[in-house]
Amino acid sequence: MLSVPSSLALALCVGIACDPGDPPVDSDSATAGEMESGPGESGPGESGPGESGPGETGDTGETGDTGETGETGETGDTGETGGDGELDLPADLYNYADPDLPAHFLSPAVVGFDNTPGDNPITDGGATLGRVLFYDTALSKNEKVACASCHQQGAGFTDPETFSEGFDGGLTGRNSMGLSNARWYPSGRFFWDERAATLEEQVLQPIQNEVEMGLTLAELVARVQERPYYDALFIDAFGDEEVTDDRIARALAQFVRAMASYRSRFDQGLSDAGSLGAPFANFTPAENQGKAIFLGAGGCAACHLAGPPPMPGGVFANSAILQPLEPLNNGLDGGLSNDDDGVGEISGEPTDNGLFKAPSLRNIAVTGPYMHDGRFDTLPEVVDFYNNGVQPHANLDPRLRGPNNQPRQLNLGPDERGALVAFLETLTDEALLEDVRFSDPFLD
Repeated sequence: MLSVPSSLALALCVGIACDPGDPPVDSDSATAGEMESGPGESGPGESGPGESGPGETGDTGETGDTGETGETGETGDTGETGGDGELDLPADLYNYADPDLPAHFLSPAVVGFDNTPGDNPITDGGATLGRVLFYDTALSKNEKVACASCHQQGAGFTDPETFSEGFDGGLTGRNSMGLSNARWYPSGRFFWDERAATLEEQVLQPIQNEVEMGLTLAELVARVQERPYYDALFIDAFGDEEVTDDRIARALAQFVRAMASYRSRFDQGLSDAGSLGAPFANFTPAENQGKAIFLGAGGCAACHLAGPPPMPGGVFANSAILQPLEPLNNGLDGGLSNDDDGVGEISGEPTDNGLFKAPSLRNIAVTGPYMHDGRFDTLPEVVDFYNNGVQPHANLDPRLRGPNNQPRQLNLGPDERGALVAFLETLTDEALLEDVRFSDPFLD
């Protein structure tokens, strides 16, 4: 391993991450950053648990090899980031550009979800640079926090705290959103309120936020230029050592898009069965029951498996991307206006009040607390909410309404709710959570 490798991509405090939402009322220290993590508060259709619905279960992808999509040698980071200048990078770049995706990630529908722009494809050099940037505390005003402080690998690239702590102790205004599979959100918009049009635009906002990282773009460029270990990284990524905020954004976006979650028990079961509707041989009876509820009585798939309706035999055009493709209102609160109106605060349209982007369900078992405000601590609480706690907001998603136009009541029994949680836990991608390619490259 080289102390200063000739190729590494640096990725700043993730795009999806910090989302400076409205500052919490009556709090000097809490104001903006709403990292875009958190279980899908914006409702997953009637699909039971999960962040926006069934649970934002991120990929914990336990199955799968470690190589290509990363050697899994070291367990996920927990918020202690580097930045002292000593790097532990491989002599040969890790593979970020060409992951060995399973067949369900290669269907026409899923390929069409990819938001990677033509002028910023994932490269091994770019993502390596992004990785270093992502973990470098030099990117915050007092060099105390990095992007990874609020997007911890071992927690599914989220923050286990309800709100994340910025460089000077202030708190973000929303829960930190998970980053895996950000590549497959078709609109390419980011933050809970979708105010960033692209991932490249999003990744720079937390760095400039006065609560989260506190730098201007000019200061950011100067900080990176001062660190000698970045020269070789920029050359590997872009052909020369010039540092610009555009290049920083592109490298960070490449690193985040490379965080593909596809090695969970769910993915292995689907690959072996060949159909989402078939029983999975590697599942327990309870997990298969939960999958059936997710696809059927729970209504979760209506929001969390975007795409055309399944064909006969339970064949779905999309069996990989477990995330609504548009912001939704999942009935967290009643009343047309609340403390946080999500997309409505950006658009100014009352019909957008209460709409939020919903995180992926992959790795949802490790990405709590859930919803944009972190109000639910556990997955069972999320499932209970979708079972009988949805509120009658005027903008409630139609998929969460019953025949009488009131919030749908699932009326699942204790065993059924437990089975749904068991299924969501199969979406954990342990391989990603321990993949050295996405770990802190700085030596202790």
